Amino acid sequence: MKENRIRILYIDDEVHNLNAFRASFRRSYEIYTASSAQEGKLLLKSIDVHIIIADQKMPVSTGVDFFSEIKDQLPDPIRILLTGYTDVEDIIEAINKGHIFSYVKKPWDEYELHNTISNAFEMYQARKQLKEKITELEKINDELNRFIYSTSHDLRSPLMSVLGIINLARLDNSVKDPNGYVDMIESCILKLDGFIQKIIEYYRNSRLDVEYEKIDFDSLLQECIAAFKPQNTAIEFQLNIDQPVDFKGDTFRISVILNNLISNAVKYQKPDEANPKVNLTVKVEPHKATIWIEDNGIGILSEHLNNIFKMFFRSKNNNKPGSGIGLYIVKEALNKIGGTINVESKYGEGTQFEITIPNRNDFDS
Repeated sequence: MKENRIRILYIDDEVHNLNAFRASFRRSYEIYTASSAQEGKLLLKSIDVHIIIADQKMPVSTGVDFFSEIKDQLPDPIRILLTGYTDVEDIIEAINKGHIFSYVKKPWDEYELHNTISNAFEMYQARKQLKEKITELEKINDELNRFIYSTSHDLRSPLMSVLGIINLARLDNSVKDPNGYVDMIESCILKLDGFIQKIIEYYRNSRLDVEYEKIDFDSLLQECIAAFKPQNTAIEFQLNIDQPVDFKGDTFRISVILNNLISNAVKYQKPDEANPKVNLTVKVEPHKATIWIEDNGIGILSEHLNNIFKMFFRSKNNNKPGSGIGLYIVKEALNKIGGTINVESKYGEGTQFEITIPNRNDFDS
């Protein structure tokens, strides 16, 4: 059928070349011709072609110049140059710049030109399919992100309502619960809410642009400690900040990193530890900040150290399995801001994380 044929526009200022091209290829392709670059541009406004073939040597505009002019406006058609002279450097430059796909010498060999057209059309189809796949993936990715964001927030609302009802029941003593079922319900709700908040962190990290602003590590870490101290009031937090120079970084992502690591340091303390500790040390230099977070908790098995930053990895060496997403989010957030993380741990003795974050103080706000 005609609509399935390859559509070609051939531009040449010599009429006998146009006639010869049409006579040779009209049975194989849907042919359109123009005797000048200007006429070719007019035709391209009304005809959607797959391939454009242009003679290099034309009086007003060369083939390379013509392709250069239309490249941005019409990126899809594959461009082939016909040249009657061997100016190899110009041709190579045009190919390297993406102005032409290939070239054929005049007088053309019919078999060679058939092959060039066939290869060009395969390129056209491959590019079209790739563009369609990219568009489809972008649409799916956008829909998935919006679904995750919307669902996460919609899920948190009823959970907060349940927690509110539990608190009311405790305040007026309207529920007798000798077996502690209400506490179990609250614990499950808090665990689910924590997981939902991790999903929101992951979403925001993947979608939000990086923004640099001045950070006072003393204030930031005091806020983190205040948030997690109530979970285990026996823990002694030791804070050592050495910040002689300004530090500029992404506050949101650095907060996510610190909150996840400090949360783990609190969560994975040894139940029988008489003096639980979490040491937080920061050293700020002109080009980077290095942060150490060290605890004397249960530690991590050596065979698990290479896996802890993988999504949904859960260590089975403790009775407090996490969501398996916190350290993955830490690694992803560091990747966004150009940071690194290293971990050392001895099972039964504790864990130390070392984070390095570039100081963007030379960047404009």
